[in-house]
Amino acid sequence: MTKTPNVGALLSPGPDPERIALWDYAAADFPNASPRAWSAGELDSLASALARGLLKRGLKRGDSIAVLAANRAEFVALYFGAMRVGIVVVPVNWKLAAETVAIIVEDAEAKLVFVDRDRAALAPASVPVILFDSPEWDALPDPGPVEIIEPDFHEPAQILYTSGSTGRPKGVPLSHRGQHWMVSVVTKEDNSQHRLIVAAPMYHMNALFNLKFAFLNRAQLVLQPVFTAESYVKAIIAHKATWLTCVPTMMAMVANYLGDAPPPAEFAGVTRLFMGSSPYSKALVDRVRALFPNARITNGYGTTEAGAAVYGPHPDGIPAPDAALGYPIPEGETRLVTPDGGIVEGEGEGILQMRNPATMQGYRNMPDKTAAALRDGWYHSGDVVRRDEHGFHHFVGRADDMFVCGGENIWPAEVERLLETHPKISQAVVVPIPDRVKQRLPVAFVTLREGASLTEAEAKQWTIERGPAYQHPRHVFFLSAIPLAGTNKIDRTGLTRRAAELAGATEEA
Repeated sequence: MTKTPNVGALLSPGPDPERIALWDYAAADFPNASPRAWSAGELDSLASALARGLLKRGLKRGDSIAVLAANRAEFVALYFGAMRVGIVVVPVNWKLAAETVAIIVEDAEAKLVFVDRDRAALAPASVPVILFDSPEWDALPDPGPVEIIEPDFHEPAQILYTSGSTGRPKGVPLSHRGQHWMVSVVTKEDNSQHRLIVAAPMYHMNALFNLKFAFLNRAQLVLQPVFTAESYVKAIIAHKATWLTCVPTMMAMVANYLGDAPPPAEFAGVTRLFMGSSPYSKALVDRVRALFPNARITNGYGTTEAGAAVYGPHPDGIPAPDAALGYPIPEGETRLVTPDGGIVEGEGEGILQMRNPATMQGYRNMPDKTAAALRDGWYHSGDVVRRDEHGFHHFVGRADDMFVCGGENIWPAEVERLLETHPKISQAVVVPIPDRVKQRLPVAFVTLREGASLTEAEAKQWTIERGPAYQHPRHVFFLSAIPLAGTNKIDRTGLTRRAAELAGATEEA
């Protein structure tokens, strides 16, 4: 029987332990401080020392630790080191309320909580806490080699929690086997020459996937504690980054930050650019293509519950349309289903289901939620996807984002794409507000391109002339920036609340 690989072993010194594996920008005056360069050997040694230190404190295989911290090299070493000895890592969204953090720590049965100074107040008092950059942290590493355990087939490496914005967070245990498969299956060539920037938070699948991918491929990482457009641009230039991953909002913010100025010369060195986690428009693709003329732009798709290895290139070499998710990879299984469970064959639209080694076995302590999400091993994503004539999949919207206006179905993503075709609009977000007559009405928040001006009436007229009248936003509110939730995705929950308040105030005026 094939051995189950340990995810913690992905971080290794390799044949050249002196090579730079990671540049860490976690400094007090980020983004102006110079990063610390970590060699592969240094990171590997710290990971093993931390694993030994955890065991020395009495933790054992199967125990869990929680981490509440911005991205930093020590977090990386702790993450991979703990997994080496079978300790389960629980990265916690530090943008959640303290009460929600306490629920997560309790549900995960964490034995220790690691925090940085800015997030220390979020740590629950019920569990021992170790502060990074403290004497207790400095005393934790026990230098020396460590025996890397061979995990059981479904043994969890980590537990990630859903955001909890619409209810109690759901714990998703993810196995060593599945996480290793996920990064291995998308490694088709030598990627050791690449430099990746990780600015997404390490409590999210995006950042964790890219860490694993980089270490497996012996690529180099540029680790930023948080994302800002300025720091992201500076890092691309300083490190001559070749591989970027982001959500569309991040790239829209980069484009706005640069304005009409020509892109820095170093941008031409970017050869791969993954935008994902939310839909984006052709207009944004065109802007990104102008900034990064040599980059192959790919729509990244993944879920916490079923991983990030779902789509790839077409087997016949057919180019993917702009904004397509891609073609289902042969190593995994996908299918589209109707609301009543029927299978969609050929061209058509349905809810995406996935089944692969990275798929979770179930939510932690939530059998009812598990039963609703998993059916015969298939994960029911809730994402509505369209299959075109070539087999490419296209994101339509979240099944629970769609709303009814006067008997017509409205997908926010469709209205957003229409608004973003306007030459003065940089980004748009559409949310519903309640209405006594039509149930719900679409409302838009938009950001404008640098130096542009636009009226609400002009924005409305743009959609009326180019789409169904029922889709046009009844209010258009202008923002300097689209607010992001903890995963760097758009904060739709917050914007929905804000839309109701602003629309009410407008109607009362």
